[in-house]
Amino acid sequence: MLDLMPSLGTWRPAVSGQRCAVATIVAAGGSVPRPLGTSMLVSEYGDVLGSLSGGCVEGAVVEAALQAMHDGGSRLEWFGYSAEDAFAVGLTCGGELEVHIQPIQSTSAAGLDLALLNSAGGSSLALIRRLDAAGGAVVVPDPAGFSAAGSRELSALLGGDDAVIRAAAVQLEPLLHGGRAGLVRLAPAEGCAGSAVEAEPLTLFVESRLPAARMLIFGANDFGAALLPAGKLLGYDVTLCDARPAFSSQGRFLAADRLVTDWPHRYLAAEAAADRIDSRTVVCVLTHDPKFDIPLLETALDLDLAYVGAMGSRRSHRQRIDGLLDCGVPAEALERLHSPIGLDLGAVTPAEVAVSITAEILASRAPHPASARGSLKDGTGPIHQTNTLEQSKVTPWT
Repeated sequence: MLDLMPSLGTWRPAVSGQRCAVATIVAAGGSVPRPLGTSMLVSEYGDVLGSLSGGCVEGAVVEAALQAMHDGGSRLEWFGYSAEDAFAVGLTCGGELEVHIQPIQSTSAAGLDLALLNSAGGSSLALIRRLDAAGGAVVVPDPAGFSAAGSRELSALLGGDDAVIRAAAVQLEPLLHGGRAGLVRLAPAEGCAGSAVEAEPLTLFVESRLPAARMLIFGANDFGAALLPAGKLLGYDVTLCDARPAFSSQGRFLAADRLVTDWPHRYLAAEAAADRIDSRTVVCVLTHDPKFDIPLLETALDLDLAYVGAMGSRRSHRQRIDGLLDCGVPAEALERLHSPIGLDLGAVTPAEVAVSITAEILASRAPHPASARGSLKDGTGPIHQTNTLEQSKVTPWT
């Protein structure tokens, strides 16, 4: 649902208060075109905002959404691929989707409230929706600092049972703090067996959005100038840092979100001390100068970062490793260093090297190591290495 936030304020059906239904991908398996949390809004007159699959299942989802608005109840629809029925609605890519469809109204007093979401705004936002029969939703304005134990809204959503809230915390907080989406099933509170509705599992869907992850580029040179726009294209908040004013003040670096003139290791240490970096932060060391590289990498490898890469030849890499070992950097920490930086794509020019670096960053985020990832045409199995539909759901608490 959060993916539609930028358009909610100008989408006429929402602005005019029409009844709508939101369809959200809550579980997926195999090769699917969109991630968990992707949503599509359908108005009571059939207007559509967003897309779930690029066209494969949208028509069927619109029909189901209109029916849900007519019936007044939510529903869960499954879409897969049928080899037996070529005309069946499904995903031609062979994946599977579970789509939750919920009628909503921009002025609703309970449950999902478009007006509340639209006004929440900001770069940090999360939404916890209860998908079972009880319904309801909680908007979380600060997901990074969310504590389930201290949330009266979550307590009300879960019926106030302390055991259920503690179980929810174990599963919800990592999703919220990590800016991720996921489906969570919780056992109902004890003593609810008397009601068939209340005895079903408590099903929550979490969507969390955090500020853009940071990319810190150290080195105001041709390679830094090429990597800067590539990082921004991937959605990073990009900082370029160099200790030399004559280099860092050049106009070609002005597109950076932050342009810093400081010793690299000193700047990184100060940012870490101020809690302005996190486990999603990417550090690219392009200075290719030991007096900058060694203290900077010593600092970086002592932090919990998503990626640390350093430019240089294999000879300079060996010298760099020796220097870091001499500084007392543990050998296991050096295993996290991507040096020489980038995937082996045959890159030569700064622009090609930027592609090589960003490709390695993407590969490092994937569940399989970069060394095992080759050309798609030479591989087998699903293109998108996702879990099965059942595995995409968080393990139930019992």
